[in-house]
Formats: sequence, C-alpha cells, structure tokens
Amino acid sequence: MSDATIAAGTEQRLTAQELKAQEKAAKKTEKERLKRVARDEKAERKRAAKSGFANVANPRRSTLLTIVCALFAVYCLFPFVYLLINATKTQADFTSTFGLGFGRTFALWDNIKTVFTYQDGIFGRWFLNTILYVVVGAGGATLLAIMGGYGLAKFRFPGRKAVFAVIIGAISVPGIALAVPQFLLFAKLSLTNTPWAMIIPSLISPFGLYLMWIFSEQAVPTELLEAARVDGASEFRTFFQVSLPLLAPGIVTTALFTIVATWNNYFLPLIMLKDSNWYPLTIGLNQWKDQASTAGGQAIQNLVVTGSLITIVPLVIAFLCLQKYWQSGLSAGAVKE
Repeated sequence: MSDATIAAGTEQRLTAQELKAQEKAAKKTEKERLKRVARDEKAERKRAAKSGFANVANPRRSTLLTIVCALFAVYCLFPFVYLLINATKTQADFTSTFGLGFGRTFALWDNIKTVFTYQDGIFGRWFLNTILYVVVGAGGATLLAIMGGYGLAKFRFPGRKAVFAVIIGAISVPGIALAVPQFLLFAKLSLTNTPWAMIIPSLISPFGLYLMWIFSEQAVPTELLEAARVDGASEFRTFFQVSLPLLAPGIVTTALFTIVATWNNYFLPLIMLKDSNWYPLTIGLNQWKDQASTAGGQAIQNLVVTGSLITIVPLVIAFLCLQKYWQSGLSAGAVKE
C-alpha cells in the first residue's frame, strides 16, 4: 500500500472524528441554550406574577386551572359519550344495564337501520325538513346579516345610531318570548302548520347582524373600498369581489350560530306545527320519547338515543371542519390597531 493511500485513510478517519466532535459540541450547546431559555422563562413568569401582568407568549402553568378545564371537558363530553354507548344497545339492554356500560348485544347498526325504517321512514322526512329549515332559514339569516352588517359598518346614513339601539334591544329579548306573538301573527296569515312558519322567523338573526357589523368594521379597510370605487367598480361588485372574501371568518361564525339555533329550535315548531310530516328532528324525537307514556304505546328509547346521536353528527362535523374560521371570527374586533 502506498504512502498516499495511507495518508488519505488517516485524513478520512480524522475527518470523521472531527464531525463527531462537532456534533457532540452542537448537542451540548443546544442543551445549554434550552436550559438558559427555561431559566429566562421562569424568571419572566416570576416578574409577571409580581407585577400583575401575564405574557401570553410565556403562560404560567397552573395545575388547578388544568384540573378545572378537565372537569369542564368531561362535563361537556359526558352527554355525547352517553349517547354513543347507549346507541349500541337493544331496547332490552337499555332498560336492564348500567347507563355507561355496554349491553350484551352490539346493536348500533341495527338501531340505525331501524331508525330510518320505523313508522315508514318518518325519521328521514324529519331530517330533510330540518335540512330545509337550516338551508333556507339559517342560510337566509346569514345572507341578510352579512349584507346588513356590511351596510351598517361601511355606509353613513341618518338613523344609524337608532338602528344600533334596536339591534342591541333585539339581542336582549329571548326568542321564546316572541314565540306566542309570532304564532298569533302567523295564525292570522294562515301560515301555521306550514314550512313558512319555521323559515320566516329563522331569517332574522339580531346577533348575527351585530356580529357582522363589528367584523365588517374591522376586517374591511375603508381605503380598499375607496380604491375600488376610484377604479370604477360598482357597490355590488365591490361588495362581492373585494369585501366578501375578507369577511369569510365572520361569515362562517355567523353561519354556525344561525345553523345551530335553527337546528336545535324546539319551542317554535312545537307551537307552529301540527302535521308530523313537517316536524323537525327536535319535535319528532320528542314525539318518539313520549310514545311510551301513551296508551298502548311502545317504548323505543334505544331508537330515540340513536336518532339523537345521528342528529348531532352533522353539527359536530360542521364545527370540526370550520373550526379555524370560527375561532378567528370570534376574536374579530378584540384588538384595536
């Protein structure tokens, strides 16, 4: 073997040793840096505790708050877990086993099939009715809230403060207090026991209008609108092509609120509708629940629980898919720049 080959091998070994030494030194330096950062954060938290101000980028860890949040999480998830467990039981297991324990037979798929076939498939009709009320009613309420909130935020006109006072007053009035007057009005118009008795009241969302007003004020710069007008864009084109994309988080938040309110509406359809073919899911499932207390009625609590589980699935999916828009929409207007 030549001297040049030996020298090359020695150089490679030295290079490998140097690389290992450099890696070891880098790891040591990184550990020291992390320790230094942890010490600085701890000292900063102590200073913040003494001064009474907290740094959101360096929050303090509280065991008590963690336990409280965990208890609230359990409280919120408990009904869903209860539905999920009891939807797997037969009627016999539902009445003879512990509420949070599984039954002797796993009957989830059979229960789902029976829910959609019981009473000639009336559950499917109730589901479609609810979709109709949500799409037309909640969708219309969202559209009106978007346009009304944008107009109130970006246009100045006489009586604007009076409109604001009316909206705040409407938010403070609970919807259940308006149900009876609405029933009397719709009875005079012969609209009770029709889909319009559910759709028309759902078109009004004072909270959605207020939310879009505040969001439009913050999310759409006035300078951007003025630039679009200088370029010759009409107000409608400015709204749909310039402002609407900027309002996406607020639109999703408003839509979620109106969808949930319409989907879970109970008292209004209870007094407005008599024909079971126009029932939403809330009234239909309640009718099934009360069936056992009627003369000759059959107890079908397993179907009620399974139907309730199916009812909340679309809402859960909607919240999970639109979560990022929802959170950003709720924080709109919290910080003034």
